[in-house]
Amino acid sequence: MFTRRSAPYWATFLVIVLAALWLLWIGREPICTCGSVKLWHGETMSSESSQHIADWYTPSHVIHGLVFYAALWLVAPRLSFGWRLAIATLVESAWEIVENSDAIIERYRAVTISLDYYGDSVLNSVSDILAMVLGFVLAARLPVWASVAIVIGFEALTTWLIRDGLALNVLMLLWPLEAVRGWQAAL
Repeated sequence: MFTRRSAPYWATFLVIVLAALWLLWIGREPICTCGSVKLWHGETMSSESSQHIADWYTPSHVIHGLVFYAALWLVAPRLSFGWRLAIATLVESAWEIVENSDAIIERYRAVTISLDYYGDSVLNSVSDILAMVLGFVLAARLPVWASVAIVIGFEALTTWLIRDGLALNVLMLLWPLEAVRGWQAAL
């Protein structure tokens, strides 16, 4: 039932649906072209990376939710949780659309070790948005120290296991360093 209280949650849902439809419209594959759907795909140097429900980049989207919650709590404290969630979902959805543009895909392939990256499947993009929602909800329910611990833990884990993570991803996208690229390629 649509009520004033439920409006931001319907808006959140609508943003996710519209993002998925947009990604389909611009030609993104609905699921992995391999023909299967996996809950987890742990191979980063693979054409199936960012094609399934979860992968090593899922933790970075949970971190997005934690960060968006903190940022919106600071800049819009009077907004309800629901409307802050809707805004965060809009931002994450916009990122998924931009990330899957030809320009950003080519940028990733040119300056990172992601030579087999051809963009996300729509399934993976929607899953990434939902991972952000999970992070946002966790941030609302956990003490600040726990949110900080999750960020540090996820970044440390992915840096250790796959030599990548949110911070390294942003660094290499905006200001690529050959030393970091070489270190990442040494896997």
